[in-house]
Amino acid sequence: MIEKHKQWNEKLSFALLGYRTTVRTSTGATSYMLVYGIEAFIPAEVEIPSLRIIQEAELNDAEWVKSRYEQLALIDGKRMNAVCHSQLYHNRMFKAFNKRFKPRQFTPGQLVLKKIFPHQDESKGKFSPNWQGSYIIHRVLTGGSLILAEMDGEVWPKTINSDVVK
Repeated sequence: MIEKHKQWNEKLSFALLGYRTTVRTSTGATSYMLVYGIEAFIPAEVEIPSLRIIQEAELNDAEWVKSRYEQLALIDGKRMNAVCHSQLYHNRMFKAFNKRFKPRQFTPGQLVLKKIFPHQDESKGKFSPNWQGSYIIHRVLTGGSLILAEMDGEVWPKTINSDVVK
């Protein structure tokens, strides 16, 4: 192998082989198996025959074609299993991510504080307060957006996300 970083293209085929033959947690299968329907042969298996290579070598052409056709017929089933596995994985991740999420309901007329972000003009350093206001919720929009009004009744023209108020 070349040890220089400038010749990365000579190592690319090895990296791609590793990537394509690694089982993905989200699908429970390798990407190679999902495309071709069988697991990939390691190049060393061709020179030093494994049990799988020996078994396929002893088949005649008609038997090999028949077994390959049966393997190809099973690809759709394997792909469906991978899709189901992916959906289950997605649901597990969704539950884990939203475990502590508590939906908040806002109503017009409710008093809230607005978060001060570090890039805003109101931020004056690390010992300055993190919240400003008291603001009145003028209107609640879909998707968690709010239109705020100041205490004197002046309505802000821009909407604000409900995640940055408390």
